[in-house]
Amino acid sequence: MSTSAAPTLFESIPAIRRLSALAALSPSAVARLRAASAAPRTMRQRREFVTEGEPVHEARIVLSGWACHTHVLRDGRRQVLDFLLPGDLLGVCAQSNPVASASIFAVTEVVTCPAPLPRADDGGLAESYAVSAATSEHYLLRQVTRLGRLNAYERMVDWLMEIHERLALAGLADGGQFSMPLTQELIADTLGLTSVHVNRTLQALRSDGLLTLRSGQVLLPDLCRLEGLIENRPVRVTG
Repeated sequence: MSTSAAPTLFESIPAIRRLSALAALSPSAVARLRAASAAPRTMRQRREFVTEGEPVHEARIVLSGWACHTHVLRDGRRQVLDFLLPGDLLGVCAQSNPVASASIFAVTEVVTCPAPLPRADDGGLAESYAVSAATSEHYLLRQVTRLGRLNAYERMVDWLMEIHERLALAGLADGGQFSMPLTQELIADTLGLTSVHVNRTLQALRSDGLLTLRSGQVLLPDLCRLEGLIENRPVRVTG
C-alpha cells in the first residue's frame, strides 16, 4: 500500500501531522483540525472507554496517548488486536448507527477531539480519512499474518517496526528511537505469547544488538538489519 502525499507544511500537533502525511490537506482543513483539537476530551489511564457491541456516538481523533482495541474471552484471556496512536481515528464510519466491533482500552491517559466532517472546501480531509481507514486495515491484516505465520522473534521484530513506522508518521519516532509505554504483559497479549516468552525474546534482541529498551524508551539501532529479518511491507508515504 502507498499514499501519495506528504505534509505541505510543518505541523506541530502530532495527530494533524499524521493526517497531513496521509493526504495533502488544504489550509482550511488544517484550520478545522486545529479548531477541533481545542475541544479535547481526556480518558483516564487503564480504563475501557469504548465497549464492544455498544453504539459509537461520535467520530474522534486521538491527539495523544496510547489505546488499544481488545477482545476479552469469557475466561479472561485477552487479545490486543491493534493500537490507537496519535492521529488515528475512532468511530469514523459510513454507517448511520455504528456499533463498536471491539472494546477500546486506554493504556495511558488518552486525549481525543472531535473528527470534523469533511466539507467541499476542506481539500484533502476526506482523502486523509479514507487513507487512514485503509492503513488501519493494512495493519490489522499484518497482525493476522504475524500471529499466524511468524515465530516469536519475527513477531517482535515485525511489530516493533510497525510501531516505529506509525509513530514516525506523526513525528514521534526518529532514527529508530521512540517512547513505548507498554508492559510486557500487554505486549504478550498483542503477540499471542506469554510474558516469559516476551522477556526472553526482548533479551535475545538485546543480545543481538538490535534493541535497547530502558524506562519505556526504545532504540532500534539498525533498522536496515531488522527489515532484512522479516518481509517488511511498510505503508509508504511519498511526496
